[in-house]
This record gives sequence, structure tokens and C-alpha cells, in this order.
Amino acid sequence: MTRTSLLRAFVAAALVTAGLHGAAWAQAVRPEVGKPLQEAQALIKAGKAHDALAKVNAAEAAPNRTANENYLIQQMRLAAANAAGDNEATIKAGEGILSSGRAQGAELLRTVQTIAVAYYKNKEYAKAAQWTQRYFKEGGNDPAMRTMQLQSYYLSNNCNEVGRMLGPVTEEGNGRRATEEELQILARCYLSQNDTGGYVSAIEKLVVLYPKKQYWTDLLARVQKKPGFSDRLGVHVYRLKLATGNINSAADYMEFAQLALQQGVPAEAKEVMDKGYAAGVLGKGDESSRQGRLRDLINKSLADSQAKRAQDEKDALAAKDGGDLIKVGLNNVYEGKADQGLK
Repeated sequence: MTRTSLLRAFVAAALVTAGLHGAAWAQAVRPEVGKPLQEAQALIKAGKAHDALAKVNAAEAAPNRTANENYLIQQMRLAAANAAGDNEATIKAGEGILSSGRAQGAELLRTVQTIAVAYYKNKEYAKAAQWTQRYFKEGGNDPAMRTMQLQSYYLSNNCNEVGRMLGPVTEEGNGRRATEEELQILARCYLSQNDTGGYVSAIEKLVVLYPKKQYWTDLLARVQKKPGFSDRLGVHVYRLKLATGNINSAADYMEFAQLALQQGVPAEAKEVMDKGYAAGVLGKGDESSRQGRLRDLINKSLADSQAKRAQDEKDALAAKDGGDLIKVGLNNVYEGKADQGLK
């Protein structure tokens, strides 16, 4: 084997070790190009990537370089720059490799991935998202790249793309199930944009898939501020607060009871007040007399409701809509007559 062919074989083997390989190795490499590339590879393996870049520059200084030699130089520059943490040089070398049209298959995919990561490290998040999207279009499937793409959209304040990536969320988990961390990223993205509607939508997804008390607490504290929220739904918010352990103050118990009473369900209002007194939240302090008056009003309303329940049910059945039937049913349920109420 001649010195030139030996050198070519050594360089090829060394570069393959670094994950750089392709049809270019089958073509001639002159010593004035191959030797500094060999030295660059050895320096990379020794943890001296910055010195390796100088050797790559020496190879590039050789006159009359062939297209193949230029390609190999860019491959080694990519390896050295990436190892040195020089994101700008990594991007330039990677884009040079791709523009040559020589990279194919795994090498092309690896180069696109390296460029995407370099843009991310360089805090050019919009570019990182674009190159990560290309990575997947080229057939990549590394889950870490999906996370990076999500973070790139988030860090470039592109909340809509974060939401699009996660897709619709259903309790049944149709399709890919978004992770809790991913949905937290979506929520933080909208929060950073002061987008209340988007933030509430993200928290809604969290309570569907990961129904923790802290998410319910956050959601129920904000949902009434969501654009388009109807005041008539306020009682439902309090029902959810009660069900998730998020009613603790006297004001909450009082507001809930009054809303239930206004909705024509005094049996529910009584249950709420009873829970407030049992918890030791109601019946003390400066507001105790007002709380007592509300309790008396609720008891009187419930007695009146029970006295004319049969007529109310008859009238509700004859009504054009089911609103009054709901009230009759709910009162029965909260009085302990679940079967009758649900019917």
C-alpha cells in the first residue's frame, strides 16, 4: 500500500469513528489535505477540538482542492466545530455539506439534526424549530428532537405551534398522549404572552389528562376571566371547586349558596351552608349574623319548594324546555332522593 493510500485509509477510518462517512472516502485525498484532517481527527479524540479546527483550516489552505476534498473538509469542520461548541461554525459547515448535494441517508439526517441543535444552543429558536421540522420530514424519529422543537416554539413565543404539535387532548387518549411536561410548556407559553384564553385552555387539558388539585385550583381561579365566559355558569365553577376541595373561605361558601338559591336549587344551597358550618368556616366572626340570615332564608325557600314540589314537577313537564325539570331533579338529588331526581 502506498503512503497516499495508507493515509487515505487512516483518515477514512478515523472519520468513520467520529460518525463521518460516505461515498467520498472511496475517492482520492491528497496528503496535503488528508494529513491535517488526520491530525484534526486525532485532536478531536484527544479533546482538543479548537486545535482541530486550526488543522481543518490548514487542510482548506491546500491549493486546487477537488470537490471531494472540500466535502471532506466540511465534514471534519462539522465534527470539530460541534465538539468545540462553536455553533456558528457548526451551522456553516453543516449547511455547506447539505448544499453540496452529496449527503444522503443517515449522513444527511445526522447533519440536519446537528444544525438544528446548533441553532438551539445558539438561542436562535425560530431557526432551530425550522431545522427540527426538516429533521422529521427527512425521516428522523428521535423523541429528544420533538422535545427540542417544542421548546424552540415555546422560547420563540410561538404558542400556537406548541398547541398544534400537542394536538387535541381527549380523556380517552386518542392518538398520541401529550405528556404533563409538554402541557406545562404550553401553559407557560400562553402565560408569558398574557393570553388568558390560551392559558386556561392549556390548564383545561392538564385537568383532563393529569387531574391534580393544583391544576384545578389554577383553572377554577381563572376560568371566569376567560373571554366569553357566561355569568350563568358561575354556579358550575363553585360545584367544581367543592368537588376538588377548593372551597375554603366563608366568602366562597356564601357566594356558592346564594348562586344555588338563585338557580332555584335551595336543597343544594342548604347542603353548601351545612358544609360551611360543619367545617367551622361559617357561624363566627363579624359576618356570622349575615350568614345566619342567609341560612334562614335558604331553609324557608327549601320548605316552600318541598311544599309545592308536586305542582312544580307537573308544571315543569308541561314547559317548552327542560330548565325547570333540572331544578326539580337537582332538589330531589340534594335531598337524598337520587333515583327520583336523576329520572
